[in-house]
Amino acid sequence: MAKDRVLCAVDVGSSKIATLIASVGEDEKINLIGVSATVSKGVRKAQIVDIEEAVSAITESIEAAERMAGYSISSVYVTIGGPQIESTNSHAVVAVAKPDGEIEENDILRVNDAARAIPLPSSKEILHVIPRTFTVDGQMGIKDPIGMTGVRLETDTHIITGATTSMKNLVKCMGLVGVNVEELVFSGISSSYSVLTDTEKELGVILVDIGGETTDVVIFVDGAVAYSSVIPVGARHITSDLAVGLRISLESAEKIKVHLGKTLKAPVLPDGVEKDGKEKAKEDILDVRSLGIAEDIQKITKKSVCDSIIRPRVREIFELVGKEIKKSGFGSQTPSGLVICGGGALTVGLLEQAKYVLGYPARLGKNEGMVGLVDEIDSPSFSAAAGLVLYGVRSGTVRQFNLPVLAKGLPIKDLVSRGVSLFKSFLP
Repeated sequence: MAKDRVLCAVDVGSSKIATLIASVGEDEKINLIGVSATVSKGVRKAQIVDIEEAVSAITESIEAAERMAGYSISSVYVTIGGPQIESTNSHAVVAVAKPDGEIEENDILRVNDAARAIPLPSSKEILHVIPRTFTVDGQMGIKDPIGMTGVRLETDTHIITGATTSMKNLVKCMGLVGVNVEELVFSGISSSYSVLTDTEKELGVILVDIGGETTDVVIFVDGAVAYSSVIPVGARHITSDLAVGLRISLESAEKIKVHLGKTLKAPVLPDGVEKDGKEKAKEDILDVRSLGIAEDIQKITKKSVCDSIIRPRVREIFELVGKEIKKSGFGSQTPSGLVICGGGALTVGLLEQAKYVLGYPARLGKNEGMVGLVDEIDSPSFSAAAGLVLYGVRSGTVRQFNLPVLAKGLPIKDLVSRGVSLFKSFLP
């Protein structure tokens, strides 16, 4: 009997570092066996700013997940994000190599390599080259051309780039923790694996992942990524607004934000009985003492906090998302609307504002595709980590995206294989 494959996903975010460990059987069933989330340190806007603190927080998160799973991890899939992430679409053409014109995997690799030939500043590296669609001898819209016959192979690809220094710092942190990086994956792409359905991707959908200090926007058209970007505003800005507006600490503001997100979504009276005006007014008063908040603040209503402090910032986030959608040019090709995930998705009134500001249908993303400790990740805040596990499982069988490039034109695994070859050449 074949041994189950164990893989680990680490989501390095601005507010938390989430680690998931899963075992994958021969039937490709994904069993979640280890979950951990620790407070993020040394990370700002999803980028490493203090290596020592980041290593400490990542170590704590991985070790906690290892204890739960009963496994020691040697390699991990890691998310990368931040405003340094940019994207572009590229087109490339190659001649089919075989004389009889049958397209093979080697032709796909060659045309994808040709698509990588885009002008980039020295501070940028290609993170993903994602094929969107292929064209064989003028026949467009082909998803998988392997086995088809033709002489001219074209591809439209979506290329995601990141800052070289950010990628190297993240890999260095993982090395200091004592684990190898299997692959760096853009957090918006990884979230799409856990919360989007194939139908939504095919029809056209906009994924909005609201993290602590950044918001990822990924647009799918005809089943493939057409546009991706990162907005440098997130849920922590809402917390900061609450802290300033109510004159309390950030910790207290976070408690109030989480409390409002939970209480104002639940029905007050399930049996449909209405309360009188006095009881309603009393219920609307925000009771800060029950939340364990030390500050002595004046009596305020939940409505005033939501309307005057939270709503303006949420509206700003979706206005910025709207600008990205307009910039992409794919806004009219996304009838499935918005799917919102990330920790910020739990903010009170978020879906209503998304529908109001952008005019699209909107829903909260739910993590799907795993069994086991799924109750532990039953929150939009684990979307990127859960998606990273699914990405790791699929890329283990059919690798859809190129590996992160950390040296000029050479992916990590190529560097390792070349190093091994060089070493062998010196042996007698």
